[in-house]
Parts: sequence; C-alpha cells; structure tokens
Amino acid sequence: MTKKVAIIGAGPVGLAAAAHVLERGMNPVVLEAGATAGHAVRQWKHVQLFSPWEYNVDKAAASLLSAIGWNSPDPQIYPTGSELLEQYLDPLATRTSLAAAIRTSSRVTAISRVGFDKAKTKGRDLAQFEIRYQNGRGPEVLHADAVIDTSGTWSSPNPAGANGLLAIGEREFADRIAYAMPDISGTDRQRYADKTVCVLGAGHSAIGTLIELARLREMAPGTEVLWLLRGSDPAKAFGGGANDKLAARGELGAAVAALVSAGVIRVEAGFGVTHISPKADRLRIGAGSSCGGRHVVVDELIVATGFRPDIGFLSELRLRLDPAIEAPVALAPLIDPNEHSCGTVRPHGARELAQDEPGLYLAGMKSYGRAPTFLMITGYEQVRSIAADLAGDSEAAERVELALPETGVCTRGGVEGEASAGCCGGPAPRGQTPAA
Repeated sequence: MTKKVAIIGAGPVGLAAAAHVLERGMNPVVLEAGATAGHAVRQWKHVQLFSPWEYNVDKAAASLLSAIGWNSPDPQIYPTGSELLEQYLDPLATRTSLAAAIRTSSRVTAISRVGFDKAKTKGRDLAQFEIRYQNGRGPEVLHADAVIDTSGTWSSPNPAGANGLLAIGEREFADRIAYAMPDISGTDRQRYADKTVCVLGAGHSAIGTLIELARLREMAPGTEVLWLLRGSDPAKAFGGGANDKLAARGELGAAVAALVSAGVIRVEAGFGVTHISPKADRLRIGAGSSCGGRHVVVDELIVATGFRPDIGFLSELRLRLDPAIEAPVALAPLIDPNEHSCGTVRPHGARELAQDEPGLYLAGMKSYGRAPTFLMITGYEQVRSIAADLAGDSEAAERVELALPETGVCTRGGVEGEASAGCCGGPAPRGQTPAA
C-alpha cells in the first residue's frame, strides 16, 4: 500500500517536502492554514531575500515545474517575497501535480495516533497518525502513515518583553506595536512617516526594518529612528560584511553600521524592555522598574525579536526538544545562539530531525525552534533526506547533497573566529540521535 504522508504547511519547505514525497512514489497531503499556499510569504512579500534564486528553488520542485514548461529564474538574482510567490510558489502549488495534494484553509488543531494516547507504547509505531484540522466545513480528520511538520514560526512572534513574556502593557497598546517587518515603503508608509519609531531586535528583520526607516526619513524628514538592543554591542548585529558569501546579507550589516555612524539611527544598547505605558498620546517604553530604570518615548514600536514554534497541536505526541531553544535535540547544538552565531549550519536531515514518535519529523524554520537564522535551502535538504528515510533509502537519507554559503563570521564563547565543525557546523554528534 502506498504510504500517505501528511505535510503541515504549504510554504516553500512544505511544498518541497510534498515534491520529494511524490518523487519517492508516496502520497503527500498538504494541510495549509491560509487561504492559499505560501500564506506566510504573502505577509512579507515586500521584503527582498538576502539569498539569490540559486538557494531558493528546490530540485524536486523544479522537476515538477519543468514538466509544465517553467523557466527557472536567473540564479544570481535576489527575489522579493512577491517574486518568490509569482515565479515559483504559485505555479508550483497551482499548476503542477501538487495542486491535487494541497488542502487550503485547513488549520491543524491536534495530532495523535489512532487508538493510542501519549502514554501507551506497545504497538504505537504501527498505528497511523490521526490529524485533526478545521476548515470552512468544520472539523475534519486525516489519517496518515507519517507527518512532516513544516508549519514554520511566522504566526508566533516573540514578544517585546526581555524575559520572554509580553511586556507589561504590550497587549493594551497593540494598535501601536507591529511585529517582524512591516511594509514601511508601501502600505504602512503613512503609519511611520514623520513619527518617532523604535525598532527592537538585532537580527536580519530588525536591520532590514531600520534601513527601510532610514530611507523613509529621506522622504519624510520628521521621521526619527531609534534602535533598541537587549545586548550591549550593536556591532554584533553587523555580520560578516564583505566576507559573507551571500552579498546581500553582508550588505545589510554594512548599511546599518553606516547609518548608526552617521547618526541617522540612534542606538539604545543594553535595553531590556519590561513595560509599555502611555505618555500623553505616545508610548513610554521602559527597561527596569516602572518608576526607575531607563525609558524612551516614541510613537510606534516595531518588535523584531524573532519567532518561536507553536507545539501546542503536537502535545499528544512524543517530542524530544532542546529545553532552551525548542529544536530537535540532535540539531540544537549546531544552532544554539548561546554557543555560536554564525548563521551557517551544516546540512542535516532525517537523523537529526526525527522525534521519539516514529514517523514524525519537524522541518523548515520550525525545526530551528527559537534559533534566529535559517536558509530556505537548508529546509530543502532536510525534506529531501526525510523523504528518502520514509521511502526506506537510508543511504540517501544520510548523504549530504548541499553546500551552504558562509557568513564570514562565527562567534563562540564570545570570541569571533573561523567557522569550524565544532562551532557553526559539522555533523550532529551521533550520541544525540533521538530514539526511534
């Protein structure tokens, strides 16, 4: 009987997973919460990727597209989210054989094993998965032999609070707080023009947003840009510059460094947000106690502090995740930002991503838990390996078929140096493989 594989999420990695599963002769069913495939990408379609097309097209997906006469984009061009949709994801989801496998407006609410709760073991690995999801007709049930969760993290951004919780007052002033990367040059321009805008965060989303605000300031001189950093050194966010093999990624750090040096962006370092309160018709953002500590007064706050995985619907399955970053335990040492921050992680696959629940894999951005950096092509390699593993091809599952671009900087233990197998890469230690 043909193995049925449920794939959660129809983003770039989810569609790639479906393509690899189909290529291996199995039956993919893709459950997408949004109204269309690529729903999360549509929320950031104004953003230019810092990786070119070369790193954004999956091989199995490209094979399906070639069958309908698709022309691959120039591999050296850096697409926007909109171009990624128009030139790749939309035709892949609607014009290839994947179209019949995708169920949109289908939000997964819970997963278990048929006839087994979490505590029952004997015979568990022989039972199918029961996936419950909600669509316009009401609750639905899907049975599958395996599950690949590529649902990502976009819908669960980290809060402003430095302790991982919502800052006091964050919910009350939600109308003046945005998360991730608003469309500052487009639909959100009027919201930020000639305002004092504060960006919280130190990753690529924060840096890209700061650069867009600086451009807005050229056209709307009343715009003031403030950068709040939880850490003490803004230079750590500048990246590897010219040493970064992805030029656009390196240029981001160099550009924001120049804007800081020129005084266009004002930096408040060592600022751990604890509370947000009103100050006349503005926001008072405080660090420390509400009556002491430091504070800034702004019109708008943009929180770009990363994302976290939603594991609520997996609660009846046997997960083994790192307790700090909520990534699979064999992958966590390669990506833990407490240990290193190079952003380049050596290829990994089914062995590192499998869970204690046989047949369950986390892949894509969700597999990185709370770790801040992820390349699309890393997810493509993950699902290639997973599909091979599900098909019983252990040699292909273990084989590395990907070389990743270096960032030009690697930090471990507070010291910058060359990326190495002991820092930003190398295979996961064999002893940390999850039990089957």
